[in-house]
Amino acid sequence: MTNRLRKLGIVMVVFGVIFAGAGVFAYTQVQAGAHSLQAFSAAQNVILQYNDDGELIDRGSTETAAAIMSLLEDDWGYPVRASELDPADPLVNTATEYMYQMAVVGYHVLHGTQTVVLDEAVEYNGETFAAGPHEFAIDGRYWTDFDRSHPIEGPARGQAWSGTVHGLFGELGVGTVTASTLQLGLGVSALVFGMGLTIMILGAGLLWVGAAKEEDLVPLPPEKALTPEPVSV
Repeated sequence: MTNRLRKLGIVMVVFGVIFAGAGVFAYTQVQAGAHSLQAFSAAQNVILQYNDDGELIDRGSTETAAAIMSLLEDDWGYPVRASELDPADPLVNTATEYMYQMAVVGYHVLHGTQTVVLDEAVEYNGETFAAGPHEFAIDGRYWTDFDRSHPIEGPARGQAWSGTVHGLFGELGVGTVTASTLQLGLGVSALVFGMGLTIMILGAGLLWVGAAKEEDLVPLPPEKALTPEPVSV
């Protein structure tokens, strides 16, 4: 019996070492990814703005920053983690910071005004638009909310939601996913390492039990010993 326990303990220790090694390897890969993301963020040098009280500001206004945060949390439904918004580290390198920066871009597009210049008068649905500049308020319109056939609204869509804006959305979205994946990877590596450590401890316990000598085993008292029950015929 003790020999079987020792063998089982050895097997568990081996598996525990493998799991713990896998956890350590996963952690090193997560750290490498985090270092790369940090270097990429530092190279771009995109930072958030805070006032002296540690409050987010946008173009000097806390009210605008609050409106941007409302867009992110209420309209887009993103679960903001306040711990990832650090005035001492304004560099955009966490999932929340990436999403907030995306909301900054989106907010100013949605609440901006575009100037469309017509070279000649255009008639559309019974309305004539004179040649010259026309101011068009985006008024919360996303890319799909415009009338593309409209002589003012159609060109305004391309000016507001330009290729640059879509590119920024794509890049910031990748940053958000990368940062979130790294956090998940850190949790998985810790879980795998913990499993390996637990299995090693259990295996070591079996080895310890299996190494006990016969004289060290305490026999059960007679009253607790297992006795076969009589079989009635």
